[in-house]
Amino acid sequence: MVNEPRGNGGPNPRSEGIGSSKGISGCSSPGLDPKRHERLREKMKRRMESGDKWFSLEFFPPRNTQGAGSLISEFDQMGAGGPLFIDVTWRPTGDPGSDKETSSMTIASTAVHYCGLETMLHMTCCCQSQEEITGHLRKAKQLGLKNILALRGDPLGDHWEEEEGGFHYAVDLVKHIRKEFGDYFDICVAGYPAGHPDAESFAADLKYLKEKVLAGADFIITQLFFEADTFFRFLKACSEIGITCPILPGIFPIQGYHSLQQLVKLSKLEVPQRIKDVIEPIKGDDEAICNYGIELAVGLCRELLASGLVPGLHFYTLNRRMATTEVLKRLGMWAEGPRRPLPWAVSAHPKRWEESVRPIFWASRPKSYIYRTQEWDEFPSGRWGSSSSPAFGELKDYHLFYLRSKAPRGQLLKMWGEELTSEESVFDVFVHYLSGEPNQNGCRVTCLPWNDEPLAAETSLMKEELLRANRRGILTINSQPNVNGKPSSDPVVGWGPSGGYVFQKAYLEFFTSRKTVEALLQVLKKYESRVTYHIVDVKGENITNAPELQPNAVTWGIFPGREIIQPTVVDPVSFMFWKDEAFTLWAEQWGKLYDEESPSRMIIQDIHDNYFLINLVDNEFPLDNCLWQVVEDTFELLNRPTSQ
Repeated sequence: MVNEPRGNGGPNPRSEGIGSSKGISGCSSPGLDPKRHERLREKMKRRMESGDKWFSLEFFPPRNTQGAGSLISEFDQMGAGGPLFIDVTWRPTGDPGSDKETSSMTIASTAVHYCGLETMLHMTCCCQSQEEITGHLRKAKQLGLKNILALRGDPLGDHWEEEEGGFHYAVDLVKHIRKEFGDYFDICVAGYPAGHPDAESFAADLKYLKEKVLAGADFIITQLFFEADTFFRFLKACSEIGITCPILPGIFPIQGYHSLQQLVKLSKLEVPQRIKDVIEPIKGDDEAICNYGIELAVGLCRELLASGLVPGLHFYTLNRRMATTEVLKRLGMWAEGPRRPLPWAVSAHPKRWEESVRPIFWASRPKSYIYRTQEWDEFPSGRWGSSSSPAFGELKDYHLFYLRSKAPRGQLLKMWGEELTSEESVFDVFVHYLSGEPNQNGCRVTCLPWNDEPLAAETSLMKEELLRANRRGILTINSQPNVNGKPSSDPVVGWGPSGGYVFQKAYLEFFTSRKTVEALLQVLKKYESRVTYHIVDVKGENITNAPELQPNAVTWGIFPGREIIQPTVVDPVSFMFWKDEAFTLWAEQWGKLYDEESPSRMIIQDIHDNYFLINLVDNEFPLDNCLWQVVEDTFELLNRPTSQ
């Protein structure tokens, strides 16, 4: 799909009520990616048997709402590199089990539900009763989290204080999880290559680690360390006492003097003198320290991987992308442009594992689609089916931290115009987004209200046509070229398993004025047998030639040993839900940048009130795309001199 937006909302929707998915769950179909159903420990086992090394990433909850939005952006960007899983720490002082945007529970569930990442939630014994822990675990299960890192947790003060009615050791927490939840959760525990600082001895700490594994832990992640030999000795000692589960080394790329000091203080580790000798003279230069930290981490990881004893690497990111990404790229472990299992961003929530079909309208706003369908009991698989009653939840808050623009208000104004003087000023914003050229402020337009990401690769196949259309007030928010049997491995339009072939009908979605719509309707009479269209304004005035409001498959694929998969449809009923969202984005995310009575605000409001939202589908996918000719014919008619 092209990087252009989609929407939602419809007047008097025919539905069974919010939360119902009756009428759209099409026939069952073999899953495109059976690995979506695997548990984390099964994924590890498969990767270990194949010798395929993996990496995982640790993040901590932010302290404010702005940080929450930034962290979700980090998830999206680092998720593109192909981590096996991520984990989110438990911050006792941050109300970690609440619904706050900054809570550990919310951040972890967002990673699963909205970012499609296999996610592990930390759970600690600190400041919690058994009942509270059980409640948090039940909530985690309800939210689709299936992996827990069971820890005692760090004391809030200098010394550990026992919680009345709580657990004092991680082994007790592991036992409790297995007792209350059986085998539902995969459980990880912590290992300490140099021994836990509070343990009586290294041998005593190993014995305790074995108790955690025997209690039900599936794998171990270690505390950070600086020397490969430290890990190898730990691995050998674990093997000697009968610990056989996977053990992942914890890697900490040093990123700054202060962060190193803080982490060493918390972990009570001693930094080797050879590292101190390098860092101390440059402690005021974080860039130099970071570069050294990357070199150090790359060398450590290479030594670990070369041993053949390490199945994967776990990185403590400190919520920063650059250093960890650079290390992984130098190791050759960062997946550059991973093949898409489907043409849209998938969710990792277990109840959506069978989902394989969505309306095209939300292709550039997948988190909004997931939000609005989160109460569905089942999801379309194989085909969309009858669309008489898809019940989309109402989107009232366009500024939820995982839906709002990643760019701050000042940056948006520089991109979209600190002052608009006419509708043509708005046209220019769309043109600069498509062209990639700086605007009059010298700023590149990297997003629009309907699309917070850079342009999709498909856009390059239609760039000149899109630019020409937008200059004339065809404000495109979503499009795709026609494709007739391209290999599923194609770097631009490919998706799904290897050995398949993918197909697309040309699609164009845009806003335009009433005057242009009147001409367009005249032109479409010539293309009635070939082009399906839907035209709607903000009030719900709807013009369409779609037969009996049936969905129209616009993307499908054929793969060895599988039924035909049609992951993207143009659904007339869903379009009426989308149109409310699409129109509201004009006012909520663009118009509200300006003062209420300002000319700029009035220009955006006028577009919101008077423009139409249109989608066009060229059903003859084997032929050249006719939609651009439809646009040309429309403007030829508009420019034709009126008869005297």
